[in-house]
Amino acid sequence: MSSGKNAKSKNKSTAKKAEEDAAFRLVTVYIMGKPYKVPAEATIMGAIEYAGQQIIRGAGCREGFCGACGAIFRLPGDYKIYSGLACTTVVQEGMTLTQIPAFPVQKAVYDLEKLEPNAATFQKVYPVVFRCVSCNTCTKVCPQGLQVMDYVNAAMRGDVEAVMDLSFDCVCCGLCAMRCPAEIVQHKVGILGKRLYGRYLRKHSPELAERVKQIEAGVFDKEFSQLMAMSKEKLKKAYYDRDME
Repeated sequence: MSSGKNAKSKNKSTAKKAEEDAAFRLVTVYIMGKPYKVPAEATIMGAIEYAGQQIIRGAGCREGFCGACGAIFRLPGDYKIYSGLACTTVVQEGMTLTQIPAFPVQKAVYDLEKLEPNAATFQKVYPVVFRCVSCNTCTKVCPQGLQVMDYVNAAMRGDVEAVMDLSFDCVCCGLCAMRCPAEIVQHKVGILGKRLYGRYLRKHSPELAERVKQIEAGVFDKEFSQLMAMSKEKLKKAYYDRDME
C-alpha cells in the first residue's frame, strides 16, 4: 500500500516537472551573432535582457506604443529580413536578431505658420517623398499594420486629411524608412501631415474649447494635484484601472 502511494506521488511529481519544463521551454537565438538560450515565450526585448545585456536606450513604453525599440531578424532557412518592435515580437528557434534603438533620419525644421496645406508644402519640406516608386515595402514592414504607401501617395497629391488619417496610429519606429528603397522618411511625412491638418483643416470642436476653458479656470487642479502626489505603484494601478471607451 505504501509502495503504491509512493509510485502515485512520484508520477505526480514527474508530471508536474514535465509541466514546468514545458512552461519554461528554452530556444536558441542569436543576439549580435552570439547564441543564447532564452525562454520560448520571451519577447525580443525580454530575450536580450535574459541573456544578460542591459538595454540602456530603446526600451520606451515596453507595450508597443512608443516605437522606440525597432528590431530586425532572420529565421532559419528563410532569406527574408523581418522586423518588428522588440517589446511585442516573440522569439523563435534559431532567430538571428538585433535591436535598433534609433534609426538615423534628418528631421526637417519648418515654421508651421508659414506653410500651406497642399502638395507644394510636402515637396518643399520633404522633397524625397516624390521619389516614391509605390513598391509598398513600407506598408509590409509597418508593425502597426498601417497603409504607409497610401499616405505617402496622398502627400504627393496634397491630400492632407488622408495623410493625417492614414498615419494617425504611427509610433515613429522608423522601420519604414529603414527599408524604403527611395530613402523616404515616411513617419516624418506623417507628422507633417498631422500638423498641417491640426493647424489649418481640423473641424471646430465646441466641446474641446469648453474643456480648455475649464482647464484654464482650474476646474481640474485638485485632480491634477492628487495624481502628482501618487506613488508610481498607485499611479500605475489608476492607469490600468481607468475606464476605457
